[in-house]
Amino acid sequence: MTWITLTVSASGQQADALGDALMARGALSIDVHDADADTPDEQALFGEPGEPGDTLWRRNRIVALFPEKSPVEKILHDAAQAAGLPATPEFHIGALQDDDWVRLTQAQFDPIPISPRLWIVPTWHTPADPAAINIALDPGLAFGTGSHPTTRLCLRWLDENLRGGETVLDYGCGSGILAIAALKLGAASAVGVDLDPQAVRASRDNAAANGVTAEFHLPDDAPPLTADVVVANILTNPLKLLAPLLASATRTGGRIVLSGILAEQADDVMKIYSQWCNLAPSVTDEGWARVSGVKR
Repeated sequence: MTWITLTVSASGQQADALGDALMARGALSIDVHDADADTPDEQALFGEPGEPGDTLWRRNRIVALFPEKSPVEKILHDAAQAAGLPATPEFHIGALQDDDWVRLTQAQFDPIPISPRLWIVPTWHTPADPAAINIALDPGLAFGTGSHPTTRLCLRWLDENLRGGETVLDYGCGSGILAIAALKLGAASAVGVDLDPQAVRASRDNAAANGVTAEFHLPDDAPPLTADVVVANILTNPLKLLAPLLASATRTGGRIVLSGILAEQADDVMKIYSQWCNLAPSVTDEGWARVSGVKR
């Protein structure tokens, strides 16, 4: 069976209404992405703890899925009118072949070697090295499977620098992968914080699946904490906004590790965090940067 995909661009003010109108007219699913993702204009959906964040990005890419033979152009025209758009937006129609989606999805995710002793292993794979530190993690609804350069940069730092017995704070924990890795690498305790309740739930499930005990909280529910190591794999703008909070959460003499930063943005982040920390040169991977240092 063939499905029809409809891709439409919309502003933040239009995307919610247009997505709802498409669903009301037969769309089987709606997926909304930041149209500027992986560019300097990428926008984090972010708010300070206790404050509302943006609901959608400034420029959105909506992907709607329809059954085969649906009158997609007419549906979009009617949906645009219902959503109050002044005109039918530009669009692209594609085809999506039915297949064994579980098999295809699993085939995209092989075990990921972070270092000779640290691996990320989806649960449907047998570890290549049973004697290594293997983190069991499947792709899911929260960011952080080890495949993205920013996650790898943070995992490599933890692998190279943890000596055992540290307290770790993972701010913007996503899947919980960094907190889980820290515990498996010998940290005494780890706390994760994320704005997304779904990420908090996923992190708790992933920690249980890996046999480690970590705490995961929404920002307003997180206990006051000063950690030996603070790691934040978010994006440049929230890292800038959170600089006082993350710096204060790092004990004097402790270490701070930041990623989610495009390489060309590293100097801006370093300028801000140098107010509190002695920073090492940034490290890059596929155009992304990691910044780390010691709290003065």
